Amino acid sequence: MRPPATSAPVLATTRRDLAAARAGLAAPVVLVPTMGALHAGHRALIRAAGTVAGRAGSVIVSIFINPLQFRPAEDLDRYPRSLDDDLAMCAAEGVRAVFAPTAAEMYPGGRPEVTVDPGPMGQVLEGEFRPGFFRGVLTVVLKLFHLARPDIAVFGDKDAQQLALVRRMVSDMDLGITIKSVPTVRDADGLATSSRNSYLTPGARAQALAIPRALHAGGARAAEGAQAVLAAARHVLLAEPGLATDYVAVVDPATFTPVGPGHAGPALLVAAATAGTTRLIDNVSVMLAGPDTEGHPRDAADH
Repeated sequence: MRPPATSAPVLATTRRDLAAARAGLAAPVVLVPTMGALHAGHRALIRAAGTVAGRAGSVIVSIFINPLQFRPAEDLDRYPRSLDDDLAMCAAEGVRAVFAPTAAEMYPGGRPEVTVDPGPMGQVLEGEFRPGFFRGVLTVVLKLFHLARPDIAVFGDKDAQQLALVRRMVSDMDLGITIKSVPTVRDADGLATSSRNSYLTPGARAQALAIPRALHAGGARAAEGAQAVLAAARHVLLAEPGLATDYVAVVDPATFTPVGPGHAGPALLVAAATAGTTRLIDNVSVMLAGPDTEGHPRDAADH
């Protein structure tokens, strides 16, 4: 890994600031899009970006809480904000520029009338439970791509459906940007790192730990096929008092369509549930066994 920068990153809050900062960056330029409140998972993304950029390249981190991906009843107003701490992490990790615009800067005409349709993959699972979410995500990611003009962008495996949709958008729109993914980072108790984990009370966190337990239980049954994986995960989630499960499914990693009982090969076991008032998502990769295949379950951190 390259050594940290000797100075703080350039902080750009306007398009003009970003264009000026971008003009001075050496290629390859690697973008890490975030909503701030940076944690260990984001640090892993930034470090991976630094590795990809190499000693000669540059890393840009965007920090923007995108209102398009929040519904009226969701947590836009209380979403954690910690710009000073975020800038300190970026400086420590050698980031060259941070783009932290306001909503008015990103959407100067107000809510955009032209947005990115996520297609069928954006209507299932997270798309079903959060209508409009992926339209908002893809719209802001496309705008960030145009403004930052990265050669490479880095996303986390934890947001697996988002990652698949970004890859599809880049391919379908011929954006010419390489998308790199980074394994899920987990706290010592197994919970996937998330900015929303700060909302959890001790009791709610104890409930939330059923999510990684369920994914582990499901992954352990991969040699028996998709139905056994799903049944094991459901059993753990439904046994946890007070945990409200939105979905648990075994899906194709590229399309997010459910896999059939006879499917062999890579799949994702995905889940979303609410502990207390905090909704969390998680997933693990599983290698489902077919008639002539041994199952080798593995966590998303293994790929």
